[in-house]
Amino acid sequence: MLMADKLPDGVVLGLDIGTVRVGVAASRFDIRLPRPVTTIAFDAASFNDDVAKLVREHDARMVVAGWPRGMQGQSTPQTVFVEELVEALRIHLGVAVYLQDEALTSQRAEAELQQRRKPYDKEAVDALAATYILEDFIQSEAYARALEGLMETSDV
Repeated sequence: MLMADKLPDGVVLGLDIGTVRVGVAASRFDIRLPRPVTTIAFDAASFNDDVAKLVREHDARMVVAGWPRGMQGQSTPQTVFVEELVEALRIHLGVAVYLQDEALTSQRAEAELQQRRKPYDKEAVDALAATYILEDFIQSEAYARALEGLMETSDV
C-alpha cells in the first residue's frame, strides 16, 4: 500500500483525445482527486509540443490517455489513431504515458453536465471526460504499479 506522505511530488495528467479537441484533467499524486483543467484544439502538427507544454505547466510526472475501443473491446479507426499518438508521446515527452479504457466517459460527462441544468459546451464535456478517464486510471492496479515504479526512480 502506498502512503500519501511518501508519494512523489507532481501530477498525473489525463487526456481525452479527439480529432477536434483534447480534454485535459489533472490530479496530484497525494490527493488523488482528478479535476478538469482545460480543453485544447487538436492539431496533429503540434500535438506532441502542446502536450509537452501541459506536462511542464502542471509538473506532470505521468500522462494517461483515454483508449477508445468498440463496445466489444475491438479496435476501431479511432483506437489506432490514439495508439499512434500515444506512441509518439512516449518518445517525445520523457514521462510515462499510459492508456486507460475510455468506454462511455463522454456519455457520463454529458449526463452529469445535463443534470447541473446550466449551459455547457463540447469543451466542458471533453474536459470532464478526461477527468473520468483519469479517475478510472487512479483507481486501477496499473496506477499503483506506475506510482511504485516512479517512486523507485525518484528521490522520494
